[in-house]
Amino acid sequence: MSSTLRDELRFADQSQVVAIVVLALLVAISPLLLLIIRNGIRALQVFSMSIKSKAVDLKRERKRSERLLYQLLPAQIAESVKNGSRTSEYFEGATVCFSEIDDFRRIASQCDPLELCRMLNVIYKGYDARIESYDVYKVETINDAYMVVSGVPKRNGDNHAKEIANLALALIAITPTIDVPHNSNLRLKCRIGIHTGATTAGVIGSKMPRYCLFGDTVNVASRMQSTGKAMKIQITPETKIFLDGVGGFHMEHRGQIEVKGKGLMDTYWLDSSDKHNG
Repeated sequence: MSSTLRDELRFADQSQVVAIVVLALLVAISPLLLLIIRNGIRALQVFSMSIKSKAVDLKRERKRSERLLYQLLPAQIAESVKNGSRTSEYFEGATVCFSEIDDFRRIASQCDPLELCRMLNVIYKGYDARIESYDVYKVETINDAYMVVSGVPKRNGDNHAKEIANLALALIAITPTIDVPHNSNLRLKCRIGIHTGATTAGVIGSKMPRYCLFGDTVNVASRMQSTGKAMKIQITPETKIFLDGVGGFHMEHRGQIEVKGKGLMDTYWLDSSDKHNG
């Protein structure tokens, strides 16, 4: 009995020693554990802030991309692109207008590239300010060529010819008044061509998407511009029919001209409208 008691006391003493050693170890390493935990919490906080910052940056970039998309494309088309919807569409009736600066090559040859860039910027800013007053969409500008359409992408019944005609008359009026930065004595003149018909439009490309028009209507409108005369608006019989239906426009029969890919075509000069005369 005495031996058993001594064994139990010895075991209790050993257990107590082990407990003391374990406690001592815990006391010794607790600062290290606290440091590890503190550093872990700090690392999680830094990571969380980094994720939050990246989320803010991503949201900012998305908004910037959306703003750029809405600048490159019509609003309703930009929405279709965002939603992954179809953007190409056929339009039964639209009116296309091309405008170019007359004798542009000679003018461009007399100025350096920076002067040319500034001049085109002044011209297009003046034109852009005008189109805000009409139901039209600027499709593109290439060098001195300025392409505008009405009835696309927003259909407007039979008003597309009227909107383009009034815009063309406004552009004819303001072009000579545009001050050329490098030559204040230079008076610009433009040639404008208009045609009305069916066209197809859609978004082309993904990096810098463009809303483009396709079809014979675009080609004929371009030919009306290239075969026109300075400070004149040449239109096709199709456009004249729509303008006659609206009323208030004054047109003069030019006669037949040779049009590439079309042969002889009757064309007309759009001289004025009651709106602009008033």
